[in-house]
Amino acid sequence: MIVTLTANPSIDRTVQLEQRLERGSVLRAHSTRSDPGGKGVNVARVLAAADLDVLAVLPGNGGDPLLSALAAGGIPHIGVATTGPARTNITIAEPDGTTTKINEPGATLSGSTLDALAQELIARADTALWFALSGSLPPGVPLGWYGELVAALRDHPCKVAVDTSDAPLTAIAECFPGSAPDLLKPNGEELAQLTGVDGHVLERAAENGDPGPAITAAQRLVDRGVGSVLATLGAAGA
Repeated sequence: MIVTLTANPSIDRTVQLEQRLERGSVLRAHSTRSDPGGKGVNVARVLAAADLDVLAVLPGNGGDPLLSALAAGGIPHIGVATTGPARTNITIAEPDGTTTKINEPGATLSGSTLDALAQELIARADTALWFALSGSLPPGVPLGWYGELVAALRDHPCKVAVDTSDAPLTAIAECFPGSAPDLLKPNGEELAQLTGVDGHVLERAAENGDPGPAITAAQRLVDRGVGSVLATLGAAGA
């Protein structure tokens, strides 16, 4: 089984415009759709579509539209009681493919909710093959929380992947090797943040057929205890 954790899940609403986006105008939508979202939820959706054994763990109350959408999609999940509904993220898509995203910060998570989420993971740490800790952290969550979870799971036979960014990513790196996951998934900019190099240089070199600078940067993280680094490098791919 692969268990995904989404601390800051969302309902992702996409609005397809009939014309170009113009600020201050009244515009008509060609179509709209809503999907359960958040990085960990997206991972769970893909794994479920591939008929793999997966469980999505996330904050959510009974009757929450997010949990209802997961149930309707046949995504195995556990919702941990929390104080507010999931955020709604909006994507505005124009006819030429240009997209504009507006992401809400998410509901504040209490200490009791964080503890309950952690316990759901620990309870499966001896049977799950992988845990995927993914996405941003909502208000009220300590920046080092992902690192604490990795450290707690390291005493079990499971493996842990982390895909996050900005302050939560740098916070987990500050506690390497104790918080070093088995797999880290940074993009070029995030890899640069962790290693003190220029992300544009990494991506530009890869686009020109030279992955060497990215490999060197990733090796620095492996040397600090990370099992493997899967770096996505813009147009150059992964």
